[in-house]
Amino acid sequence: MNINKKIGLIQKEIQESVNLKNRVREELSEKIIEVSVILADCIKNGGKILLCGNGGSAADAQHFAGELVVRLTSDYTRQALPAITLSSDSFILTACANDFGFEQVFSRQIEALGKPEDVLVCISTSGNSPNLIQATRKAKEKKMKTVGLLGGDGGELKKFSDLSIIVPSHATPRIQETHVFICHILCELIEKELFG
Repeated sequence: MNINKKIGLIQKEIQESVNLKNRVREELSEKIIEVSVILADCIKNGGKILLCGNGGSAADAQHFAGELVVRLTSDYTRQALPAITLSSDSFILTACANDFGFEQVFSRQIEALGKPEDVLVCISTSGNSPNLIQATRKAKEKKMKTVGLLGGDGGELKKFSDLSIIVPSHATPRIQETHVFICHILCELIEKELFG
């Protein structure tokens, strides 16, 4: 591939990302606000945010939890916010997958940790991961609210989530980078709601 084709590829990828973020701005701003209110209210009411995803979405869940527990920016210092990623503990994940099957790696943790005042956030580009669907079902049993951060048409998770933000794309890289973008916005809205 020559230099001009490489530059063309880069410009195409960047433009796709810009176009998608513009669609998010136009189509999803109100949904993002609604989710931020659910998450801020969860914390105000003494709950915690449980997050899960697979692969790149697991990394996005960890990233979001890290921003909540630590802080988004160094503009000001605030107290840590209660957020836990269910995809981080390799012992629990592998023991559960071995003993009960991979479909239960998140639902088993929700059974152990989930309370009615908590919120489950499932991050998925397709919305069709069986372990995330099982997690949402278990959260419902525990009377928790559920949020989907999804892509494409939202998949099956859309049906099981109380509220979903569905990135309007079927391109996994574009969905994932937009999920991180949305998580940063959510974190900023939550911080401003809780700390002014």
